[in-house]
Amino acid sequence: MGIRIMLVDDHAIVRQGLRTLIESLPDMEVIGEAENGRMAVELVRKRQPDIVITDVTMPSLNGMEATRQITQMFPKIKVIGLSGHTDNSYIIGMLKAGASAYVLKQCLFDELFEAIQIVSQGGTYLSQQVTGKAATNDAQLLSEFADSSRGNLTE
Repeated sequence: MGIRIMLVDDHAIVRQGLRTLIESLPDMEVIGEAENGRMAVELVRKRQPDIVITDVTMPSLNGMEATRQITQMFPKIKVIGLSGHTDNSYIIGMLKAGASAYVLKQCLFDELFEAIQIVSQGGTYLSQQVTGKAATNDAQLLSEFADSSRGNLTE
């Protein structure tokens, strides 16, 4: 059985493009789409994907709060934040909410594919642009990421 993915973005063309790209790969299938966080949480309850790829800013319920609810209810489901926002507040917010990855929409699909592979194997991923920004600005993002990752470890 392949990796079961759910797409969450308020822009239909983004969801359609991602679906086409993801389903062109072996061992991956898109099992659902939602246009806002509220719909995403409900759809996750019904379909229980392996990975949710979600935008951060959406109407009705934003990606951070949807991620928080999804990861609290279903700790085994991994969330990848896919956003155009490069501000540390968005990145840290998603990681604290339980996201396993943060990928910028400016990336090529190969980077998102890499994030999906890493997250599906239990790892974490940050876009190179995000880690580069943190390295040049300050270590806050990386330390916050490490702190949020530690919170997911069992004794």
